[in-house]
Amino acid sequence: MPAFVDRAQVHLKAGDGGAGAVSFRREAHVAKGGPDGGDGGRGGDIWLVADRNVASLYGFRDHPHRRAASGTHGSGKSRHGRSGEDLEVPVPEGTVVTDSTGSVLADLAGDGERWLAARGGDGGRGNARFLSNRRRAPAFAEQAELGEERWLDLELKLAADVALVGFPNAGKSTLISRISAARPKIADYPFTTLEPHLGVVRYDDQEYVVADIPGLIEGASEGRGLGHRFLRHVERARVLVVVCDLAAADGTSPLDQEAILLRELASFRPDLLERPRLVIGSKLDARPPESPAPDAGAFGSRLGGGPQLCISAVTGEGVERLVGKLAELVADARAQCPASPRRVLHRPVPAGVSIGRGPDGTWVIGGRLAERAVALSDLTDVAALDYARSRLRGLGVDRALARAGAREGDAVRVGGLELEYRPDS
Repeated sequence: MPAFVDRAQVHLKAGDGGAGAVSFRREAHVAKGGPDGGDGGRGGDIWLVADRNVASLYGFRDHPHRRAASGTHGSGKSRHGRSGEDLEVPVPEGTVVTDSTGSVLADLAGDGERWLAARGGDGGRGNARFLSNRRRAPAFAEQAELGEERWLDLELKLAADVALVGFPNAGKSTLISRISAARPKIADYPFTTLEPHLGVVRYDDQEYVVADIPGLIEGASEGRGLGHRFLRHVERARVLVVVCDLAAADGTSPLDQEAILLRELASFRPDLLERPRLVIGSKLDARPPESPAPDAGAFGSRLGGGPQLCISAVTGEGVERLVGKLAELVADARAQCPASPRRVLHRPVPAGVSIGRGPDGTWVIGGRLAERAVALSDLTDVAALDYARSRLRGLGVDRALARAGAREGDAVRVGGLELEYRPDS
C-alpha cells in the first residue's frame, strides 16, 4: 500500500518558446520579395491545481520532475510555430507551496484552486514583424525565450471537518474505524498511527470528514515526537475533538490529559482554542472496575473540566450520540465559514528594468523586457543592433544607467550581450 506523504519537492521546467524565422518571399516574377518569417510558438505554462481526488504527495516522492511542452519554431511564408500545451499538476487540497527560503508562494486550500508555478517562454518574433519604412528587408528575428525552471517545496495540511486529538493509544484509530470506512492500523501499543487518516462519516443526510491525527505527547508544540508534522494537520479543521483515555496505562486522569492537550494546541496556535471543540472520554468499556462511572455531563455544559461525553468505540456505547453532535457542530461551523469560491492565483511578472553591478564591475541590466530587447538572431547585423539600442533606450535603460553613476566607456551587460556605455550628447 502506498505510504502517506505530506512533504515533497517538485522540479518544474516550463516549455521553451520557439524562435522566430528569418525568411523572404521567393516567387516567380517577384524580384525582391518582402520578409515573411513567422513567429515561434509559446512554451507551455505549469499550473499546480488542487484536486480532491489526490490524497497525498506520494506521486512526487520518487518522480519529482514535471516538464511542459515547448513551442515550435516559426518558418517561412508567415507560418507561425505551434504553442506548447500547458501542464496541470494535481496536488491534494491543503497543499502549501514554498520556495527554498521558506517563503509561502501559494496555499491551495480548496478543490479547483490553481496557481501558475512556472511560466513558459514567449516565442520569438519572425523578421516580418520588424518591417518598417527604415527597415525594408530586416535580416534578423527574435530568439526563443526559455521557460522558467525551479524547485519548490510542497507541504500538505489536511483539510478535514473534524480532527481527533489525543495522546498515543487513546483510541482515536478505533473510533474513526467505527464511525467511517477508514481502516487505520490498530494495536495496543503507543504510536500505532504514524500518519493521518481521513474518514467520511454519514449522519442522516449529512456528510463530514474526520481526520485521525497521530498521537501527541507533552512538548509536541516544541517538536517532540514529530509534533510539528502532526499538529499542522489540525490547522484547517473546523471542529476539534479532544480524546481523553479513561483507562490510561500510566494513570493520567482525563482532566490532566485535557489540560496538557489544550496547552499544546495553544502553544502551537492560540486561535485553535477558539474553534468549536468537544471533549470526550474513550475506552468506556476498559475503565478500571473500581473507578466510578464518569459523568458525561450535558453537551455544551462546560468548556473544560473533563469529558462532555464518554464512549466506547468497541461496544458502540455513546458513539451514535457523538456522531450526531459532531454533525451539529460541523453544520454550524460551515454556516459561519461558507466555502470560498474557486480561485486562480497568479504570480505577477516583474515589470521594468533593474541596474546592478557584477563582480567584475560591469553594469548588469536585469529584467525580462530588457533581455528580450537583445534576444535577436544576428546582432552582427547593423539593423538588428540599431533596433536593440532603440528598444533599450525606450525602456529607460540609458536614464537608469546615468542615475546609477555609469561613466562613458563602462561595460554594460544585457543578457548575453555586452555593450559599451556612451551617454547621449
